[in-house]
Amino acid sequence: MKNVSCIILAVVGFVFNTLTQAQEASQSMATTTTTKLASAVYDWEKLQPVPVSNGVRRAVFEGSTVTLDKLHCHITTLNPGQVSGPPRLHLQEEVIIVKEGTIEATFDGHVQTAGPGSVIFFASHATTRLRNPGQTPATYTVIYYYTPRTPKD
Repeated sequence: MKNVSCIILAVVGFVFNTLTQAQEASQSMATTTTTKLASAVYDWEKLQPVPVSNGVRRAVFEGSTVTLDKLHCHITTLNPGQVSGPPRLHLQEEVIIVKEGTIEATFDGHVQTAGPGSVIFFASHATTRLRNPGQTPATYTVIYYYTPRTPKD
């Protein structure tokens, strides 16, 4: 009878421990889930334009998702003759969609011109820069993301 009591206590302890761990995991997931980006529409008219030295920038969103460590989107309007900045090495992939104007994309020594509707993809570890070679402002959307596989350095 003593052995049966020990077995019952062990099973009860195991079940209690398992339920406690499941509840903690559920609470942790609920907390994590509330911080994830949710489905939404970002209205161009409601995005706040912020003047920067080379044009205007509109922040759209940034945060984690269920499948990505970080998802970022902003929209830049680059003034004629201006560059996005000095050439930079990006560890993450980046997608750029040209809305209007002309963008000259430089990546790893290659230069290509992209007009309205064009899509630019920069691979991980590409050294990149954008330039507006035109006479009018060029507007483009930048989307980049970090996954668990994105290099850390």
